[in-house]
Amino acid sequence: MVLGKEIRLNRILKKGKMLCIPLDHGISSGPLRGIQNISELINQTQDSGLTCFLVNKGIIKSLPAPPRIGLIAHMSAATSLGPDPNNKILMGSVKEAIRLGADAVSLHINIGSKEEPSMLYKLGQVSDQCNEWNIPLIAMMYPRGDNITNPHDPTIVAHTARIGAEAGADIVKTVYTGDVDSFREVIKSCPVPIVIAGGPKANTDHEILQMCNDAMKAGAIGVTFGRNIFQHDNPNEIIKALHAIIIENKHYGRNKSKKSGRK
Repeated sequence: MVLGKEIRLNRILKKGKMLCIPLDHGISSGPLRGIQNISELINQTQDSGLTCFLVNKGIIKSLPAPPRIGLIAHMSAATSLGPDPNNKILMGSVKEAIRLGADAVSLHINIGSKEEPSMLYKLGQVSDQCNEWNIPLIAMMYPRGDNITNPHDPTIVAHTARIGAEAGADIVKTVYTGDVDSFREVIKSCPVPIVIAGGPKANTDHEILQMCNDAMKAGAIGVTFGRNIFQHDNPNEIIKALHAIIIENKHYGRNKSKKSGRK
């Protein structure tokens, strides 16, 4: 018997792998270059190899047409203008995400921040709602806050990812540690699949593709890259290259340093 969660997971994954473009930056950072017109960006890139995209609920309502790829509704936010950008508050419900047609929901949790207890409480609540309604939960688990001196420390990243799994997430998104061996240990210690965040803008396409290749080699099921896709001079080109690594299992590895296209 196929359950609703499996059907929905199948919509945001391809061959069990994820290539997602998160576009939730409008609340935290404003209309950044590349996402001034999200609907146009989605329409232009959704047939290039993405398995899904992630947006805030208001953007779903503004889409001019149903998307042809998986849709993740992001449910937490904070702004760079507020008193504590690391304090992500809940801005929606699982029922609302279902009403809007989302295939999954996501929540951002900053481990090590002052507001960590409140965010973990919300994660537990949303996890329970997702189980009730059979909708996948993607937990964005970041080591970020006053108690984190090195957010790429493998021990801290492993702990952070494990928290997301223990709280009930179906997929955990976290930062890449920087090397295959240490990230493989993060993967081994997390009982649910992991995808990596893109982090700050890369200087070259080589950096983007090498990080993706190494994360997949370590055992990740994919990536969620925002700026490194939507601020690229040719988003479709970089998506196709990522698709080859993630979905087609093609190896990437070279020494030349081609400049990454940027707007």
